[in-house]
Amino acid sequence: MRAYEVMYILRPDLDEENIQAMVDKFQGIVTDHGGEVTELDKWGKRRLAYEINHVHDGYYVVMKFKADGDIAKELDRVLKITDGVMRHLIIREDD
Repeated sequence: MRAYEVMYILRPDLDEENIQAMVDKFQGIVTDHGGEVTELDKWGKRRLAYEINHVHDGYYVVMKFKADGDIAKELDRVLKITDGVMRHLIIREDD
């Protein structure tokens, strides 16, 4: 298993319940397929570096996890098709 870090930005107009549901969903993708979430850091609502579709703010979440490459690909796929996600980036950490 390799170490990964994902940062995703959620739409700022989501309420706390929807944000928590999405965070749980993304954690579940990792844990349900045999991965392990090692760290979860909710940064909260912050100003974007640049405007995305006329939106200036976003809800930032950083999650570190250990998993196989297939799990990271599945997480990437789900992040791409989830409506509330504005941007995301998954990186593999050095071993």
